[in-house]
Amino acid sequence: MRRGTERRGRTELSFGTSPSAQTNLTEKSELPGALSHLKVLDLSRVLAGPWATQILGDLGAEVYKIERPGSGDETRSWGPPFVSDAQGAAGDAAYFLCANRNKKSLAVDFTTEEGQQIVRALAGRVDVVIENFKVGGLAARGLDYESLRRENPRLIYCSITGFGQTGPYAARPGYDFLVQAMSGLMSLTGARDGEPGARPLKSGVAISDILTGLYAAVGILAALAHRDRTGEGQYIDLALLDVQVACLANQAMNYLVGGRAPARMGNAHPNIAPYEEFPTADGHMIIAVGNDAQFARLAAELGEPQWSEDARFASNAARVANRTALGALLRGVLAHRPTAEWVARLERAQVPCGPINSLDAVFADPQVQARGLRFDLPHQGAGTVPQVANPLRFSRSAVRYRTAPPPLGAHTRTVLQEVLGLDPAVLDDLAARRII
Repeated sequence: MRRGTERRGRTELSFGTSPSAQTNLTEKSELPGALSHLKVLDLSRVLAGPWATQILGDLGAEVYKIERPGSGDETRSWGPPFVSDAQGAAGDAAYFLCANRNKKSLAVDFTTEEGQQIVRALAGRVDVVIENFKVGGLAARGLDYESLRRENPRLIYCSITGFGQTGPYAARPGYDFLVQAMSGLMSLTGARDGEPGARPLKSGVAISDILTGLYAAVGILAALAHRDRTGEGQYIDLALLDVQVACLANQAMNYLVGGRAPARMGNAHPNIAPYEEFPTADGHMIIAVGNDAQFARLAAELGEPQWSEDARFASNAARVANRTALGALLRGVLAHRPTAEWVARLERAQVPCGPINSLDAVFADPQVQARGLRFDLPHQGAGTVPQVANPLRFSRSAVRYRTAPPPLGAHTRTVLQEVLGLDPAVLDDLAARRII
């Protein structure tokens, strides 16, 4: 309901309140996770798929992670470092721990007929399946979307591959490093040609995998919203190459609009200046000026207020065109004081800046600590294991950290007995034959 009344020449609007708006958003949430009504069957491994299913698990979904008996997800062995148990024996690699909390591990060999039956039965009882096998790799085992949807037409099925289900590269294996190269990302990353050490570089983390995991989670949630309205499940075809090209963002658009392929620029920005790293008396710092007012404050704080009136630097476009001259001037001033002093001074002047932290400094940073980005979870073998928090902060349906990344096969018997109703004697037989 909306109505208006005239008061002192203005229209005052009065709005009705919907029932949902009456909730007190400040009261502590005791609600379960937003996705606690969902079950996910995770047939993926390494990073992109597990990253997606960890997000879903953090949001409350029950995730069944299917792994190969004896070895499990390859990342369990991608170390050092490894966590150790009370006796000092090496356990899972830190790599595995980064993407597999809030999951139940089932060791099932689905190269066998019985293993395939188990996975098909679980797929009939879940909302989402996610897998990252090569194109067509699961069809021969009856675990592809078309096979599973016949028993579960509401199923959301997400396939992650390097290059997608179609196109001339569909059959190729795809890895993050390869995709960073083929997508053009590495052509943008690294020192300028002619500078020491100039060559294409990959990101320091597997960014193509991480972004694909995020898109997978978004796509799955969109498909679930569609299902809520229509009752229909659907198939999601997601490719690392597609994701990384899509995430070239302004650099892709710079090329498409300008017609020139961007080149490596080190830490400089193609569209903004000054926006890069600068040497100081004891290291380096970042200055990230986003508008002319910030630049004027920077110039004043550096004792050179006339720079903001200089035609070469008065606007962002002018600073971009004259970035070499501007950079030389900035380096000449910044090199005389240590990073911490410059950061303190420029922050007071509201100039975006900061240090270049190593990871020990990151986790000692008071802002990182205040936000609780590092925490520990109880672990069956290691006592506790460290974790990095999910960045989503909800006012009601909070992220919950229920379980640490599980030991291989820790939940096989429990889930197969409780969810599929398999008799303990049957499970003993399957274990004796190494099917579970």
